[in-house]
Order: sequence, then C-alpha cells, then structure tokens
Amino acid sequence: MTAKKGFLYLLIAYVIFVFVQSLFFKFTGSEETDIIFSTIAAWMTTVGLGFIAPAFESVGGYAVGFTELIASVLLIIAATRRIGALLGLLVISGAIFFHLFTPLGVNRVVDAAGNTDGGALFFMACGVWVACALILYLTREDS
Repeated sequence: MTAKKGFLYLLIAYVIFVFVQSLFFKFTGSEETDIIFSTIAAWMTTVGLGFIAPAFESVGGYAVGFTELIASVLLIIAATRRIGALLGLLVISGAIFFHLFTPLGVNRVVDAAGNTDGGALFFMACGVWVACALILYLTREDS
C-alpha cells in the first residue's frame, strides 16, 4: 500500500468515525441533539425561516444523520467515494455554518444544566470538512 492510499484510508476512517458515532445521538433523540436542533430552529424563526423551523426541529437530526450514514457508505465503496466525500463536505459545511453564524456557537451547550462541549463538536466538524476536501483532492484522477 502506498503512503497516499494509506493517508486516504485514514481520512475516510476519520470521517466515517465522526459520522457514525454521532448517529446514536441523532437517531435516539438525545438531549444534545434536541438542544442543537431546537436552538437552530429558534434562530430560523428570527431570520424569516419560521415556516421550516418546526420540521427542522423535529426531524432535522434524523435527516442529517441519514445523510451522514449515506455519505459514510459511499466513502467505503471506491466507485462512489467522491460522491460520498462531496456529500460529507456539503452536510458538514451546513454544520459549520450553524456553529459560526447562529446562536448554536462554537462552544455549544450540551445539557439543560448549561454545560458546554468546549468546542469539541465544532472542531471535529472542521476536521471532517478538511478530510472530505482532501479525499476529493486525492481521488481527483479516479473518476
């Protein structure tokens, strides 16, 4: 195995790890997920997107989780790897946007007591963004 291929697999493993480990939270309606999507939904109502806010709050976690699961599967398959990386890049760009430009923030609240994650989720998202961009770059000649 070449160093390039090994690095590519390491990037893919990182993206899949971050996406798949978050599925438990998104698919079980955890407190953390509820806080994230209700915070963003409340913000949506203040910027004229109130018509979509209730749906985003109630099913946003499932929709994002399902998208991340699809991206993970596509990343595993060599023939669909670039599509998976692009899908991952798109979904994580949305996450980064919400962290930076809404009340969600970088150091987000994780429970009703007001504890925060110290920015861990945001920094993992940034890592996924970089990894997906690198996967696209490293596989540019594969299509």
